[in-house]
Amino acid sequence: MLDYAAKLTRRPETMEEADVEGLRRTGFSDTAIHDIVQVTALFNYYNRLADGLGITLEAK
Repeated sequence: MLDYAAKLTRRPETMEEADVEGLRRTGFSDTAIHDIVQVTALFNYYNRLADGLGITLEAK
């Protein structure tokens, strides 16, 4: 799953049905795969939004 999410993040144009089939073979349901894609896409969106606006993390 993490390899799938990393590929979706770093090289989304290379995603293909075989990537989804790999998740299915390891036991992920279609609903779980949908959730993986949604969460990955959401975090990518938030990161790009923050990067695009020049937002930096506050120091702790």
